[in-house]
Amino acid sequence: MAQLPKEGPQDRLASWLADDMAAVNALIRDRMASEHAPRIPEVTAHLIEAGGKRLRPMLTLAAARLCGYAGADHQKLAATVEFIHTATLLHDDVVDESARRRGRPTANLLWDNKSSVLVGDYLFARSFQLMVETGSLRVLDILANASAVIAEGEVLQLTAAQDLATTEDTYLKVIRGKTAALFSAATEVGGVIAGVPEEQVQALHTYGDALGIAFQIADDLLDYGGSSASIGKNTGDDFRERKLTLPVIKAVAKADAEERTFWLRVIEKGDQREGDLQQALALMARHGAMEAARDQALDWSAKARTALKALPDHPLRGMLSELAAYVVSRIS
Repeated sequence: MAQLPKEGPQDRLASWLADDMAAVNALIRDRMASEHAPRIPEVTAHLIEAGGKRLRPMLTLAAARLCGYAGADHQKLAATVEFIHTATLLHDDVVDESARRRGRPTANLLWDNKSSVLVGDYLFARSFQLMVETGSLRVLDILANASAVIAEGEVLQLTAAQDLATTEDTYLKVIRGKTAALFSAATEVGGVIAGVPEEQVQALHTYGDALGIAFQIADDLLDYGGSSASIGKNTGDDFRERKLTLPVIKAVAKADAEERTFWLRVIEKGDQREGDLQQALALMARHGAMEAARDQALDWSAKARTALKALPDHPLRGMLSELAAYVVSRIS
C-alpha cells in the first residue's frame, strides 16, 4: 500500500482535526475490543498502532467539516474507513506472503495466516456495525460498494499479475480497487452525512478518486526512483515481486522483440539475475515510460484539485488541495 513521507499537508490536516481524530482513535480502541477473543485486539492493535498516518479517516473528517457538519457521526464513519483499510491490509499481507508492514513484522508472521484473515473479517463486520449506527442507507451503500470494489480489485490484481498482456485500463481498475475506491468513499460519505447538495457530494467523490489514483501512480513510480525512507519500502521491490505497475506496462507496450524477451524472463517467468533491475530502468528510460506515467499522475492530481472548486471556501479545502499537489510533488 502507498505511504506518504513524514512531513506535509497531512500533518496540517491532523492538527486541524486533532479533536476529531482523538475521538476516532478512542472509538477504534473501543470497537476493536473483544470480550471472548483476546487475540482480536492483539492483532488489530499491532497494525493500527504501528504509526500509520490515518489519512483515510482524516479525509472523511475533513470532508464533513468542510461541508459544515457539526454532529458526531462523521467520527463513526472515519473509524469505519480505518477498519476497512486495516482489514484489507491484514488480508493483503496473507495474500502477498508479506513479512513487514510499516517497518514492523506483519501480523501473519507474528501470529499466523488464520488469525490475520479472521481478524480482518472481524474488522469488516465491525465497520458495518458502525455504518449502520449513522442511520444513513446511502452511507451504507457507498461504503459497502467500496468494500466490494476493493475485493474485486485484489482478485483482478491476482489474475493480471505477471501477465504482460495487462493493459493500462486493467491497471487503472486495479488501483481504483486497491487505493482509490476507499479514498473516494471516505470523502463522499463526509459530504453525504453533512447533507450538502448532490453537486458537492459528487465533487468530493471525484476528488477522492483522483487523489487515490495519483497517490498510487506516484508510489509505483517511486519504487523505481525513491529512497526506502520516503516510500516505506526498498527501491525495486515491485520489480522483484514482478508487479506490472504503470511504468513497466508502458515500457512493455513499446518493447521490440529483444526487449519483450527480457520482460518475459524477469516478469512472467520470474528468472531475475544481477543487473536486471538496472536493465529494466534503462528500458523504461529509453521509451519515456517514467515521464509518461509521471504526466498521468500529475493529470490526476490536477483533476482532484479542480473538483474542490465546487466546495465551500474553507481552510480545509486549501489543505485538501495542497494534499493533492503534495502526493505528486515527490515525482515532479
